[in-house]
This record gives sequence, structure tokens and C-alpha cells, in this order.
Amino acid sequence: MKVVGTGALTLLLSGCGISAVADKKNDKSVAVPEKGSVSGGKNMKIVVVNSSPHSDAESTSKYLSARFTEGAKSAGHEVFVFDAANEETHPCIGCDRCGMDGPCVFKDAIENKLMPKMLEADLLVLATPLYYYGMSAQLKTIVDRFYSRTGKLHGKKSIIMATAYNSADWTMEALSAHYETLVRYMEWQDVGQVWATGCGARSLVEKSEFADMAYKIGANL
Repeated sequence: MKVVGTGALTLLLSGCGISAVADKKNDKSVAVPEKGSVSGGKNMKIVVVNSSPHSDAESTSKYLSARFTEGAKSAGHEVFVFDAANEETHPCIGCDRCGMDGPCVFKDAIENKLMPKMLEADLLVLATPLYYYGMSAQLKTIVDRFYSRTGKLHGKKSIIMATAYNSADWTMEALSAHYETLVRYMEWQDVGQVWATGCGARSLVEKSEFADMAYKIGANL
């Protein structure tokens, strides 16, 4: 999401974000966990949902998730990555034929490839660019399809990673509130948040502290 007018000047002067690890009350960032504190020293099954429509070489949010994945694999965890923007997916139509306990009427990649992995996963990682101050449509499609297995997806651990062009202190407020509400409803345990503000280009996020933070969260699980 780009800022126009005077906000753009603020962005250009601000660099890539203010702080990767800061007081959660102020910027919603969560410090890197202590080594083994999330997994208890056991190997975890992790599902990463990428939702950027940009290529692997261009996407800022995919870069963060790739750094996280690299870190998690280095610690011995099993990681499955789903590309929501380039798989066959269908939005929930609210037919309720699944009865919130599956199967979904749509036999697409969500039902056949992603859902089985999510059901057995210990940790779900949501990665998204910020679009109009919310998650991408591709990620929202996945989240809405949680409905078909609502109960069985409760109680998992979760992480969110988001990138934005904007660098104002309120940039991620709406998405953060949405994520925290989702965590509350799904009874998830939030174990990490990376809010990469001021990262409107791949070169910016690659040089940012957010890239190292994503890696360290994965490596320290």
C-alpha cells in the first residue's frame, strides 16, 4: 500500500521501518522467542501460507516467509509452504454443507492440498502484503475457508508476517486488530509477529531488520 502526498515524503525519509523488536503495546511487534521455548525442543509441523500475487523474486512478504522457513528448517522443523495466489482456490460461499466439520464442497487446492497439512500442523504462519490496510484477498480466501474445519483448527500456534510500503505508526493497526481477533476466536497461541513497515520494495526488506527477525523466530522455535 503506497502513501501519497506528504506521507510519501515521510516514508522516503524513514527507511525500512522503525524497529523490528519493540514494545508490543506501541507497535505490535513480538520479540524473538527463547531457543526451544515454543516447540519445547521437539520438531514441529509448520504450515506457511504465502498470499502475495508477486513472484518469489519480487515479493516482500514471500521474502520474509522464506527467511522464516530457512530458520525453522535449520532447527529441524518440517515446513510446508502453500502459495495461495498461484493455486486453484475458491472463496467460501456460506453454504454450510460442511457443517463446520468438512468436507468443503469445493475440491480445490485448499481442500485437497492445504487443509490436510493445516489439520496436522502445530503452527500456522500467515504471510501477506498489506492491501488497503488489511490482508490480501488471497489470504482472506484461505482464512474464510477455515470455516469448514473450525473446531479442528482451534488451539494451534500462529505467527503473522506482513509487509507494507507505509511507515506511519498506524500502518498495521487494522491488520493487527484482525489478526488478534482471529487468534482469540481460534484459541491460537500467538508466538510471533513481524510488521515490516516501510518495506515497499524487495531491496528494502532484504536489508531490513525484519528479515533477520523472521529468520531468528524460525530458528528459535
